[in-house]
Amino acid sequence: MNQLLNEIRKKDAKAFTHGGKFHADDVFSAALLLYLNPEIQISRGNRVLENFDGLVFDIGRGAYDHHQKDSRIRENGVPYAAFGLLWEALGAEILGEELADSFDEAFVQPLDNNDNTGEKNELASLIGNFNPAWDAERGTDKAFFQAVNMAGMILENKFERYRGNERADRRVEEILVEQEQAIKAGEIPEENRKILILPEFVPCQKRLSETEIAFVIFPSNRGGYCIQPQKREYSMNYKCCFPEEWLGLEKEELQAASGLSGAVFCHKSGFLMTTETLEDAVQAAKTSLTEFHEAPVLINLGGDEAAEALLRQLPGLSGAKILKMALPELPEVEMDGIFATVAMEKQDWKNRIKAQVKVILKEKPEAVYVEGDIFSTYPIIHALRKKHVPVLTTAFYEEKKILIRIPSGS
Repeated sequence: MNQLLNEIRKKDAKAFTHGGKFHADDVFSAALLLYLNPEIQISRGNRVLENFDGLVFDIGRGAYDHHQKDSRIRENGVPYAAFGLLWEALGAEILGEELADSFDEAFVQPLDNNDNTGEKNELASLIGNFNPAWDAERGTDKAFFQAVNMAGMILENKFERYRGNERADRRVEEILVEQEQAIKAGEIPEENRKILILPEFVPCQKRLSETEIAFVIFPSNRGGYCIQPQKREYSMNYKCCFPEEWLGLEKEELQAASGLSGAVFCHKSGFLMTTETLEDAVQAAKTSLTEFHEAPVLINLGGDEAAEALLRQLPGLSGAKILKMALPELPEVEMDGIFATVAMEKQDWKNRIKAQVKVILKEKPEAVYVEGDIFSTYPIIHALRKKHVPVLTTAFYEEKKILIRIPSGS
């Protein structure tokens, strides 16, 4: 157990942070300390008393403050705030090193970045809304601890989710090994290789996207069985879909369309089907695999024939259907010499981008290749990445022109 954790968990432990307006940084720092020791006494003020015997954070220019000139920055360029400094020292004690690093990247760093740079963050904005109005007569301490209480619930649930995901990953690996052994032993037909039967529901979509598994089947908590199609890696599209004529049907109508006497329900969006028996669930997946012949789609937005030739070389997508789309035309602008501004209201501009992206998404592309000037391409790239649609562009690597996927968070 590290020294800081000992200090936090000791009897009569105390901590101090700044008073006045609070932010997600000091709120989540306090919530983290209370998670580790619900009895720790946290006080607030404008300066640290000389004889204060406790942990000081987000004030005082100490180890867990970040307002000094020589405050620390992560290797990836994200500056530490108080929450990140505390998490660096305590995270591994809570989640283990590997999960703590993942939690830092996904949860802590965005909050640290918000506190240091003002970069927009919805969770930070939510916490900020706990501050009293500017002319409120009451102080901020009560509101601060209300925000800390909520942040504590978020942390507790986040920690459990991370631990649960780790357990799920281990369980899925066990099931995959068991399935492979059963196929080799002849206990599962080779033709069912793309169908995975789970003994119970386990979160597995991310892991299975890396495999050839197209459907998972698991017992429903309502009785019977659920069948879920699995998405392709780095894609929002399924490897295989239920037949279109099944979508949105239930009971007798679905039974007639599918030929399965135990068919119960098929969601209109195709993400779930249910049956009364395991046998019918397996048959529904097998029928879907047999009847599915949809070619993957790639969008070539603004690129020429050379870009299309590169797209045809993408691994596993040589037979993809490539749809060429033109970049949007320049909207009406107001000129001032060589400087221009768009002559549209903010909402009209948002609606324009939304409409452009809607046309692209209608084709259900595996990826969108984008080429052109920044003004035309950036808003579309940003909108597509927010929807987790893979976006490709070109770059030069060792003097060779290549396709490269723009990472998430760009």
